[in-house]
Amino acid sequence: MNHELTLVIDFGAQYSQLIARRVRECSVYSEIVPYTASAEEIIGRQPKAIILSGGPASVYAEGAPRIDPAIFEAGIPILGICYGMQLTSHLLGGQVTRAGRREYGFAQMQAEACPLFDQFGQELQVWMSHGDAVHQLPPGFVSIGRTDNAPVAAMAHFEKQIYGVQFHPEVAHTRRGTEIIRNFLYRVAGCRGDWTIASFIDEAVARIRAQVGGGRAICGLSGGVDSSVAAALVHWAIGDNLTCIFVDHGLLRQGEVEQVVETFGHHLGVRLVHVDAARRFLGQLAGVADPERKRKIIGNEFIRVFEEEAAKVGDARFLVQGTIYPDVVESGTATAATIKTHHNVGGLPEDMVLELVEPLRELFKDEVRAVGRQLGLPEEMVGRHPFPGPGLAIRVIGEITGEKLEILRAADHIFISELRQAGLYDQVWQAFAVLTDTRSVGVMGDERTYGWTIALRAVESSDAMTADWSRLPYEFLGRVSNRIVNEVAGVNRVVYDITSKPPATIEWE
Repeated sequence: MNHELTLVIDFGAQYSQLIARRVRECSVYSEIVPYTASAEEIIGRQPKAIILSGGPASVYAEGAPRIDPAIFEAGIPILGICYGMQLTSHLLGGQVTRAGRREYGFAQMQAEACPLFDQFGQELQVWMSHGDAVHQLPPGFVSIGRTDNAPVAAMAHFEKQIYGVQFHPEVAHTRRGTEIIRNFLYRVAGCRGDWTIASFIDEAVARIRAQVGGGRAICGLSGGVDSSVAAALVHWAIGDNLTCIFVDHGLLRQGEVEQVVETFGHHLGVRLVHVDAARRFLGQLAGVADPERKRKIIGNEFIRVFEEEAAKVGDARFLVQGTIYPDVVESGTATAATIKTHHNVGGLPEDMVLELVEPLRELFKDEVRAVGRQLGLPEEMVGRHPFPGPGLAIRVIGEITGEKLEILRAADHIFISELRQAGLYDQVWQAFAVLTDTRSVGVMGDERTYGWTIALRAVESSDAMTADWSRLPYEFLGRVSNRIVNEVAGVNRVVYDITSKPPATIEWE
């Protein structure tokens, strides 16, 4: 389990996770650590390379995040990105100033021949997002890239193997960005690339067996990709000592209960207990409109149901969850702000008695799918669109009622059915309908109506950390809209969400 390690030091950037993911795409294992980690802790882990993330601060601002300069003297290859480059310059004797003009978006960089930009040619399209810039290089550094607005768009100290780039190679907008990261890992840091999905599975199985031992575990199974892969992985590790608990909280999509029971109970040979707790959950959610309260109520109630069921399954002490990295990040970390609390992270009760087993906690969604395929799960399960644990509770905006849930189920079923029929389902990352809390005037059959507005959402992504809205054909959207307003009572208007993430999130709540 002694993989080559790259540490990503996080200065509060929402894209730190993308950096870690890009490193893993290069077959090098990566972990994110907060900038508050000591030099002894970082150096003691013997990383092959260190990457300093971007961040929202200015290096001169009061309380701006710092690292111990001793890290730069440890002989470990370092790559600073955006704020990471500015901090490197600042700490090593350079000068950082407010840029004459903020640089945000695409830029053409003139690149110098060096290990970082090997065989790229002289011009490279990059993605910039910065207000500060390196004005004077630290001693021993040279400029290896420039744009019209940034004379030092990239820098290097070749002898110490310390590099900095003002742009963001981790985002898809920087062409050949992953190749830049790969060049740093292989040509500068000398990595071999020994981290694969197969090796992750072997190590995850070993960790699960070490944690659970001969004990019994239950798995909170929703039927979604994450919980399904987590269940398969833990079942691989401990066999029949795992029992999956499928809780119908009354917030599932049309036909979901039957599909999950059929797939897991009959096809995969996993022990499955189906708990109908719809009345219980909906009772707790009655009158609740705030999305954070919804998530916390659902997270708390899930745990209570699992605790009750665990007592019936040979006194199980462990709870398996399909928590993945984006869940953890959006729920808030030591250096990242809380975007929204996920029911399986920040929504857990403090007094829960079950010990968590979260084998996918450090993986991104695309990596989770790869694990599922490696384990032999059927493509119709691994390729399913993500579905949130709180279910339709966060797709009904405002107070939840039985009537609203039925309206949303019907509209969502039409949307997804039409996507499949048109061959578009596998071309989008995630698609769903939202029942907004907006009603508007309409005309149907020469009579005035005052009905609900359904919002359709479809996005393209690879990791759920960023997403772009899907350009679905107008004819298709028109067909879906016509079906919904004609077939779903109470709806007289359909809109399409064309907002990317960021600034929005994928789900509305």
